[in-house]
Amino acid sequence: MIAVIDYKAGNLTSVMKALHAVGADAIATSDSAVVVRADKIVLPGVGHFSATAFLEEHGLKEATEERMRNGIPFLGICVGLQWLFEGSTESPGTEGLKAFAGCCERFGEGVKVPHVGWNSIAVRESRLLRGVSSGEFVYFTHSYRAPVVNGTVAVTEYDLPFTAAVERDNVMGVQFHPEKSGTVGLRILENFVRLP
Repeated sequence: MIAVIDYKAGNLTSVMKALHAVGADAIATSDSAVVVRADKIVLPGVGHFSATAFLEEHGLKEATEERMRNGIPFLGICVGLQWLFEGSTESPGTEGLKAFAGCCERFGEGVKVPHVGWNSIAVRESRLLRGVSSGEFVYFTHSYRAPVVNGTVAVTEYDLPFTAAVERDNVMGVQFHPEKSGTVGLRILENFVRLP
């Protein structure tokens, strides 16, 4: 069972529909007791980084960390990817999971914000992105970007290069929206669903 965490800020319906389209047994939940029994976890996201404080307030951060330590695959989408970092300048008082070093920052002056639409990704070797080639397009909508770090497996350039996807062992995240990225996005979600 895949627990799709409902923290009252995500694009839950689209993510659930896409996961079901690739054959996933997925349940939307705000219950930490469900998360600690999950075989995989997805944290979708649209909105303000401060919404991730809900995770700590409701025991979902602790439950997720426990499952991640046990090797359960985790996928963060959009704000869900940003939550994997130390934090974001969007909400300086809200801590991230700190799975990856660095802080997410707003795009610089002189570029249209939010970054919305299709953009290509440069892909490195990754289980999550298996079968996805560099140059393929995925759909973004965000105003804050994650730095390129050890663990970055896809990069996109908008003003400056930023992390489009990260992966370290069982911890993964994508800044773009696979649920809105056509066949490429469905392939990525299917890769996640099929992880052992």
